[in-house]
Amino acid sequence: MTAQPEEPTAPRRDPGEDPAAIFDALPPAHRAQFRAEYDEALDAAHDLARFKQVQTLLRQWRLRAIAYGRPGYEEAVQDALQGREDSFVRYTPPGWEGRV
Repeated sequence: MTAQPEEPTAPRRDPGEDPAAIFDALPPAHRAQFRAEYDEALDAAHDLARFKQVQTLLRQWRLRAIAYGRPGYEEAVQDALQGREDSFVRYTPPGWEGRV
């Protein structure tokens, strides 16, 4: 087997906290859950004390959309669920040997 260069992948654009951009950035399998949670948060936002719930939800789903769009994300999840720790790179910052 010979090593082939990986196809360069364009980085996903950060959707920010725009609900429509987050929805578009999500894989189709996650869109219904986002929509349901977003609608629930909007309903709760009628109570001003719970308005922050919408902002928190958008921040969380923004990060999820970015993570879900990264190449190898699904494989990494499966590796973690199956306990395949050898698939993960252990990184120790310089000068931290023996501290972690």
